[in-house]
Amino acid sequence: MSTATDTASRPVLTGAPRRTRSARSALHTVIGIVLVAIMLFPVYWMVNASLAPAGNSLNIQWLPLNPDFSGYSRAIADQGQNLITSLIVAVGACLLSIVIAAPCAYALAQFRIKGTAALLFLVLISQMIPGIVIANALYTVYTPLGLINSIPGLILADASQGIPFAILIMRAFLETFPTSIVEAARVDGCGHVRAFWSIVLPVSKNSLITAGIFSFLFAWSDFLMALTLTTGESIRPVTLGLYTYIGTNDTDWSAVMSTAVLSSLPAVILMIVAQKYVAAGATGGAVK
Repeated sequence: MSTATDTASRPVLTGAPRRTRSARSALHTVIGIVLVAIMLFPVYWMVNASLAPAGNSLNIQWLPLNPDFSGYSRAIADQGQNLITSLIVAVGACLLSIVIAAPCAYALAQFRIKGTAALLFLVLISQMIPGIVIANALYTVYTPLGLINSIPGLILADASQGIPFAILIMRAFLETFPTSIVEAARVDGCGHVRAFWSIVLPVSKNSLITAGIFSFLFAWSDFLMALTLTTGESIRPVTLGLYTYIGTNDTDWSAVMSTAVLSSLPAVILMIVAQKYVAAGATGGAVK
Protein backbone atom coordinates (compact mmCIF):
# COMPACT_ATOMS: atom_id res chain seq x y z
CA MET A 1 0.00 0.00 0.00
CA SER A 2 2.81 2.39 0.92
CA THR A 3 4.68 1.51 -2.27
CA ALA A 4 1.77 2.58 -4.39
CA THR A 5 1.46 5.81 -2.43
CA ASP A 6 5.19 6.60 -2.85
CA THR A 7 5.00 5.90 -6.54
CA ALA A 8 2.01 8.13 -6.94
CA SER A 9 3.68 10.95 -5.04
CA ARG A 10 6.81 11.03 -7.24
CA PRO A 11 6.92 13.88 -9.76
CA VAL A 12 6.68 12.77 -13.36
CA LEU A 13 8.91 14.55 -15.84
CA THR A 14 6.88 16.21 -18.53
CA GLY A 15 7.97 16.72 -22.09
CA ALA A 16 9.11 20.32 -21.58
CA PRO A 17 11.78 19.61 -18.89
CA ARG A 18 13.12 16.71 -20.93
CA ARG A 19 13.41 18.90 -24.01
CA THR A 20 15.12 21.58 -21.90
CA ARG A 21 17.71 19.10 -20.63
CA SER A 22 18.30 17.76 -24.14
CA ALA A 23 18.74 21.29 -25.51
CA ARG A 24 21.15 22.15 -22.70
CA SER A 25 23.17 18.99 -23.34
CA ALA A 26 23.29 19.75 -27.06
CA LEU A 27 24.43 23.32 -26.33
CA HIS A 28 27.24 22.04 -24.09
CA THR A 29 28.29 19.60 -26.81
CA VAL A 30 28.39 22.36 -29.43
CA ILE A 31 30.43 24.63 -27.13
CA GLY A 32 32.87 21.79 -26.43
CA ILE A 33 33.29 21.05 -30.15
CA VAL A 34 33.89 24.74 -30.91
CA LEU A 35 36.51 25.06 -28.16
CA VAL A 36 38.31 21.90 -29.29
CA ALA A 37 38.24 23.11 -32.90
CA ILE A 38 39.77 26.44 -31.86
CA MET A 39 42.54 24.71 -29.91
CA LEU A 40 43.29 22.20 -32.68
CA PHE A 41 43.14 24.70 -35.55
CA PRO A 42 46.90 25.53 -35.36
CA VAL A 43 47.65 21.81 -35.56
CA TYR A 44 45.35 21.43 -38.56
CA TRP A 45 46.93 24.42 -40.28
CA MET A 46 50.40 23.02 -39.63
CA VAL A 47 49.47 19.70 -41.27
CA ASN A 48 47.64 21.49 -44.09
CA ALA A 49 50.63 23.75 -44.81
CA SER A 50 52.97 20.76 -44.79
CA LEU A 51 50.95 19.16 -47.61
CA ALA A 52 50.90 22.29 -49.78
CA PRO A 53 53.31 22.82 -52.67
CA ALA A 54 56.45 24.78 -51.92
CA GLY A 55 55.75 28.45 -51.57
CA ASN A 56 54.49 31.18 -49.29
CA SER A 57 52.01 30.24 -46.57
CA LEU A 58 49.61 32.97 -47.74
CA ASN A 59 48.86 30.92 -50.87
CA ILE A 60 47.82 27.79 -48.95
CA GLN A 61 44.25 26.59 -49.47
CA TRP A 62 41.94 25.76 -46.59
CA LEU A 63 41.69 22.11 -47.63
CA PRO A 64 44.60 20.01 -48.96
CA LEU A 65 42.78 18.90 -52.12
CA ASN A 66 46.05 18.20 -53.95
CA PRO A 67 48.49 17.10 -51.23
CA ASP A 68 52.18 17.36 -52.01
CA PHE A 69 54.56 15.29 -49.87
CA SER A 70 57.74 16.80 -51.24
CA GLY A 71 58.03 18.98 -48.13
CA TYR A 72 58.46 15.87 -45.99
CA SER A 73 61.25 14.56 -48.16
CA ARG A 74 63.05 17.90 -47.89
CA ALA A 75 62.45 18.01 -44.14
CA ILE A 76 63.87 14.52 -43.62
CA ALA A 77 66.90 15.33 -45.77
CA ASP A 78 67.59 18.60 -43.95
CA GLN A 79 66.45 17.81 -40.40
CA GLY A 80 66.67 14.02 -40.17
CA GLN A 81 69.92 14.08 -38.18
CA ASN A 82 68.48 16.66 -35.81
CA LEU A 83 65.45 14.46 -35.17
CA ILE A 84 67.71 11.53 -34.34
CA THR A 85 69.75 13.74 -32.00
CA SER A 86 66.59 14.89 -30.20
CA LEU A 87 65.39 11.31 -29.88
CA ILE A 88 68.69 10.15 -28.36
CA VAL A 89 68.80 13.09 -25.94
CA ALA A 90 65.15 12.70 -24.90
CA VAL A 91 65.41 8.94 -24.31
CA GLY A 92 68.68 9.39 -22.39
CA ALA A 93 67.23 12.18 -20.23
CA CYS A 94 64.12 10.08 -19.57
CA LEU A 95 66.13 7.05 -18.42
CA LEU A 96 68.49 9.14 -16.31
CA SER A 97 65.57 10.93 -14.65
CA ILE A 98 63.87 7.66 -13.74
CA VAL A 99 67.07 6.04 -12.46
CA ILE A 100 67.72 8.95 -10.12
CA ALA A 101 64.15 9.91 -9.20
CA ALA A 102 62.77 6.45 -8.39
CA PRO A 103 65.05 5.60 -5.42
CA CYS A 104 64.92 9.22 -4.20
CA ALA A 105 61.12 9.24 -4.22
CA TYR A 106 60.99 5.88 -2.46
CA ALA A 107 63.38 7.03 0.26
CA LEU A 108 61.48 10.27 0.83
CA ALA A 109 58.14 8.43 0.96
CA GLN A 110 58.96 5.36 3.05
CA PHE A 111 61.99 6.11 5.21
CA ARG A 112 61.99 8.32 8.27
CA ILE A 113 64.52 10.92 7.20
CA LYS A 114 65.05 14.12 9.15
CA GLY A 115 64.40 17.19 7.07
CA THR A 116 62.14 15.49 4.51
CA ALA A 117 59.91 18.55 4.30
CA ALA A 118 62.93 20.79 3.68
CA LEU A 119 64.22 18.44 0.96
CA LEU A 120 60.84 18.42 -0.78
CA PHE A 121 60.72 22.20 -0.56
CA LEU A 122 64.13 22.40 -2.24
CA VAL A 123 62.95 20.02 -4.96
CA LEU A 124 59.92 22.24 -5.53
CA ILE A 125 62.04 25.39 -5.56
CA SER A 126 64.35 23.87 -8.17
CA GLN A 127 61.42 23.76 -10.60
CA MET A 128 60.75 27.46 -10.11
CA ILE A 129 64.20 28.57 -11.25
CA PRO A 130 64.06 29.98 -14.80
CA GLY A 131 65.59 27.66 -17.36
CA ILE A 132 67.87 30.34 -18.78
CA VAL A 133 69.53 30.72 -15.35
CA ILE A 134 70.27 26.99 -15.19
CA ALA A 135 71.45 26.97 -18.81
CA ASN A 136 73.94 29.79 -18.21
CA ALA A 137 75.23 28.11 -15.06
CA LEU A 138 75.67 24.81 -16.89
CA TYR A 139 77.52 26.56 -19.71
CA THR A 140 80.06 27.83 -17.18
CA VAL A 141 80.49 24.33 -15.74
CA TYR A 142 80.49 22.51 -19.09
CA THR A 143 83.19 24.63 -20.73
CA PRO A 144 86.17 23.28 -18.73
CA LEU A 145 84.70 19.76 -18.76
CA GLY A 146 84.40 19.66 -22.56
CA LEU A 147 80.64 18.94 -22.50
CA ILE A 148 79.66 21.78 -24.81
CA ASN A 149 78.32 20.45 -28.14
CA SER A 150 77.93 16.93 -26.75
CA ILE A 151 74.99 14.57 -26.37
CA PRO A 152 75.92 13.60 -22.75
CA GLY A 153 75.92 17.29 -21.85
CA LEU A 154 72.44 17.79 -23.28
CA ILE A 155 71.18 14.65 -21.55
CA LEU A 156 72.43 15.86 -18.17
CA ALA A 157 70.99 19.33 -18.74
CA ASP A 158 67.55 18.08 -19.79
CA ALA A 159 67.47 15.52 -16.98
CA SER A 160 67.90 18.38 -14.51
CA GLN A 161 64.43 19.52 -15.54
CA GLY A 162 62.80 16.09 -15.39
CA ILE A 163 64.25 14.76 -12.13
CA PRO A 164 62.45 17.14 -9.71
CA PHE A 165 59.08 16.58 -11.38
CA ALA A 166 59.61 12.81 -11.45
CA ILE A 167 60.46 12.81 -7.73
CA LEU A 168 57.27 14.68 -6.85
CA ILE A 169 55.08 12.45 -9.03
CA MET A 170 56.54 9.17 -7.77
CA ARG A 171 56.65 10.21 -4.11
CA ALA A 172 52.93 11.01 -4.18
CA PHE A 173 52.26 7.45 -5.31
CA LEU A 174 54.81 5.71 -3.10
CA GLU A 175 53.38 7.36 0.01
CA THR A 176 50.33 5.13 -0.47
CA PHE A 177 52.42 2.00 -0.98
CA PRO A 178 51.75 -0.49 1.88
CA THR A 179 54.90 -0.95 3.94
CA SER A 180 53.75 -4.40 5.07
CA ILE A 181 54.65 -5.81 1.64
CA VAL A 182 58.22 -4.58 1.91
CA GLU A 183 58.45 -5.77 5.51
CA ALA A 184 57.31 -9.24 4.47
CA ALA A 185 60.00 -9.31 1.78
CA ARG A 186 62.57 -8.20 4.34
CA VAL A 187 61.55 -11.07 6.62
CA ASP A 188 62.03 -13.48 3.72
CA GLY A 189 65.61 -12.29 3.33
CA CYS A 190 65.38 -9.52 0.72
CA GLY A 191 67.61 -6.50 1.17
CA HIS A 192 66.42 -2.97 0.62
CA VAL A 193 67.70 -2.90 -2.95
CA ARG A 194 66.18 -6.27 -3.86
CA ALA A 195 62.83 -5.35 -2.31
CA PHE A 196 62.82 -2.04 -4.14
CA TRP A 197 63.73 -3.63 -7.48
CA SER A 198 61.52 -6.74 -7.31
CA ILE A 199 58.49 -5.46 -5.42
CA VAL A 200 58.19 -1.68 -5.36
CA LEU A 201 59.07 -0.88 -8.97
CA PRO A 202 56.68 -3.40 -10.63
CA VAL A 203 53.79 -2.13 -8.53
CA SER A 204 54.74 1.49 -9.32
CA LYS A 205 54.48 0.98 -13.09
CA ASN A 206 51.91 3.75 -13.63
CA SER A 207 53.89 6.40 -11.78
CA LEU A 208 57.12 5.29 -13.47
CA ILE A 209 55.56 5.60 -16.93
CA THR A 210 54.03 8.97 -16.06
CA ALA A 211 57.30 10.38 -14.77
CA GLY A 212 59.18 8.95 -17.74
CA ILE A 213 56.78 10.41 -20.30
CA PHE A 214 56.95 13.90 -18.83
CA SER A 215 60.74 13.69 -18.59
CA PHE A 216 60.85 12.65 -22.24
CA LEU A 217 58.57 15.54 -23.26
CA PHE A 218 60.61 18.05 -21.26
CA ALA A 219 63.77 16.97 -23.09
CA TRP A 220 62.10 16.64 -26.49
CA SER A 221 60.67 20.17 -26.40
CA ASP A 222 63.71 21.83 -24.84
CA PHE A 223 65.02 24.89 -26.64
CA LEU A 224 66.95 26.98 -24.09
CA MET A 225 69.43 24.24 -23.15
CA ALA A 226 70.03 23.39 -26.80
CA LEU A 227 70.51 27.04 -27.72
CA THR A 228 72.93 27.68 -24.85
CA LEU A 229 74.93 24.45 -24.77
CA THR A 230 75.45 23.93 -28.51
CA THR A 231 77.48 26.29 -30.65
CA GLY A 232 77.89 24.33 -33.87
CA GLU A 233 75.92 22.21 -36.31
CA SER A 234 77.34 18.79 -35.41
CA ILE A 235 75.04 18.36 -32.38
CA ARG A 236 71.73 20.17 -32.82
CA PRO A 237 68.31 19.05 -31.52
CA VAL A 238 65.30 19.49 -33.76
CA THR A 239 63.93 22.43 -31.76
CA LEU A 240 67.05 24.45 -32.50
CA GLY A 241 67.19 23.05 -36.02
CA LEU A 242 63.62 24.17 -36.67
CA TYR A 243 64.45 27.64 -35.34
CA THR A 244 67.35 28.06 -37.74
CA TYR A 245 65.38 26.35 -40.52
CA ILE A 246 62.69 29.03 -40.40
CA GLY A 247 65.28 31.75 -40.94
CA THR A 248 66.70 30.08 -44.03
CA ASN A 249 63.37 28.94 -45.53
CA ASP A 250 61.05 31.88 -45.04
CA THR A 251 59.66 31.36 -48.55
CA ASP A 252 59.27 27.57 -48.35
CA TRP A 253 56.84 26.94 -45.52
CA SER A 254 55.99 23.47 -46.75
CA ALA A 255 59.35 22.11 -45.61
CA VAL A 256 59.20 24.09 -42.35
CA MET A 257 55.74 22.80 -41.47
CA SER A 258 56.71 19.27 -42.48
CA THR A 259 59.57 19.48 -39.99
CA ALA A 260 57.14 20.71 -37.34
CA VAL A 261 54.78 17.80 -38.03
CA LEU A 262 57.60 15.26 -37.83
CA SER A 263 58.86 16.75 -34.57
CA SER A 264 55.34 16.55 -33.10
CA LEU A 265 54.72 12.91 -33.98
CA PRO A 266 56.79 11.25 -31.18
CA ALA A 267 55.04 13.26 -28.46
CA VAL A 268 51.58 12.63 -29.94
CA ILE A 269 52.15 8.90 -30.38
CA LEU A 270 53.63 8.60 -26.90
CA MET A 271 50.69 10.33 -25.24
CA ILE A 272 48.12 8.28 -27.17
CA VAL A 273 49.78 4.96 -26.35
CA ALA A 274 50.42 5.75 -22.67
CA GLN A 275 47.31 7.82 -21.94
CA LYS A 276 45.78 5.38 -19.45
CA TYR A 277 49.06 5.04 -17.57
CA VAL A 278 49.42 8.82 -17.33
CA ALA A 279 45.89 9.21 -15.98
CA ALA A 280 46.43 6.48 -13.39
CA GLY A 281 49.91 7.66 -12.42
CA ALA A 282 48.96 11.32 -12.07
CA THR A 283 46.08 10.51 -9.69
CA GLY A 284 47.67 7.53 -7.96
CA GLY A 285 48.61 9.45 -4.83
CA ALA A 286 45.58 11.72 -4.74
CA VAL A 287 43.47 9.46 -2.54
CA LYS A 288 44.82 7.66 0.50
